[in-house]
Amino acid sequence: MLPGMDERAARDTGRRLLKWYAANARDLPWRVAPTPYRVWVSEVMLQQTVVGTVVPHFEHWIARFPDARSLARASERAVLSLWEGMGYYRRALNLLRAARRIVEQHGARIPSSRGELLKLPGIGPYIAGAIRSLAFGADEVALDANVVRVFMRLLALAGTGTEAPARRAVRDWAAEALPRGRSAEYNQALMDFGSLICRPRAPRCGECFLTSHCEAFKRGLQYEIPRRVPKSLRKIRVAAAVFRSRDRVYIQKRPREGMFGGMWEFPGGKLQQGETPVEALRRECREELGVDVRPGRQLVELTHYYTVFEVRLHALICRAPRGLPENRSHCWIALAELDEYPMPSANRRIVSELRKLST
Repeated sequence: MLPGMDERAARDTGRRLLKWYAANARDLPWRVAPTPYRVWVSEVMLQQTVVGTVVPHFEHWIARFPDARSLARASERAVLSLWEGMGYYRRALNLLRAARRIVEQHGARIPSSRGELLKLPGIGPYIAGAIRSLAFGADEVALDANVVRVFMRLLALAGTGTEAPARRAVRDWAAEALPRGRSAEYNQALMDFGSLICRPRAPRCGECFLTSHCEAFKRGLQYEIPRRVPKSLRKIRVAAAVFRSRDRVYIQKRPREGMFGGMWEFPGGKLQQGETPVEALRRECREELGVDVRPGRQLVELTHYYTVFEVRLHALICRAPRGLPENRSHCWIALAELDEYPMPSANRRIVSELRKLST
């Protein structure tokens, strides 16, 4: 038996969580009429994105694509445009691909079986569990970072939470604490409890109703469990060519696979060691566009942060050479129409600077 928990304590933990949740549940739009589609979309959005950012995006998404059938009919550009600002854009493309498969193979109805859910693009064990629990009432735990952190502290487990023995222990005891027939409330209670009380860096133990069952609190280890893995940002320098012709600018579409897949950007690329932004642009434009360019003055220099990257971007005004390719992935677009083309955030800031020049 693991320290700090037994079957009775586990069941009492579940009851206390439901009681707390009844009085403290967050008012979130996806909890209103939690259909399988709404649960699915919200859980995909909530991966790697904070709740405050997700709420307006979810509301706009549901207004535009209220069900799987309407999403399946959408274009990649429309989907990526609506997703803009949340990052990890592959999630949006996977939603679109999964919606089309749901229409084709399941009559536009989200499947309820774990096996069928796991066959859909972008759905892993956690999202499958969340859909089955929150939308279909299945008695199972949706094992996310909040659940792992809460039960690692309750059990005073060593490690980061990624280790197989720790995750098995968390899964087993979280399932033991689950009040049968109330999995939707229980899983959402754990999500809210982990976000509001048993927080990652500053747990509010003084407000916690589970300290009598928490082995980490009893041992004074709540700030050390789970063990944090230091993260370092990879620093990248990028140069972008801003070709203008009257009120139009030249942009290109990124490959569907890879970072920012399917989005639009200004031509350019990473600086190699020892290169200046001007030298990098000349090389990139020869390699990618087959043209020679003469970069001019700098439009803007900015730093943008992603989860594991720090990007220093130099955008330079360039005279448009003859021979720039024009096709489905390379085109001239009126400055006023750029909002219709989904772009990474750093490129969107270049657009803002261009518009300042035009006013």
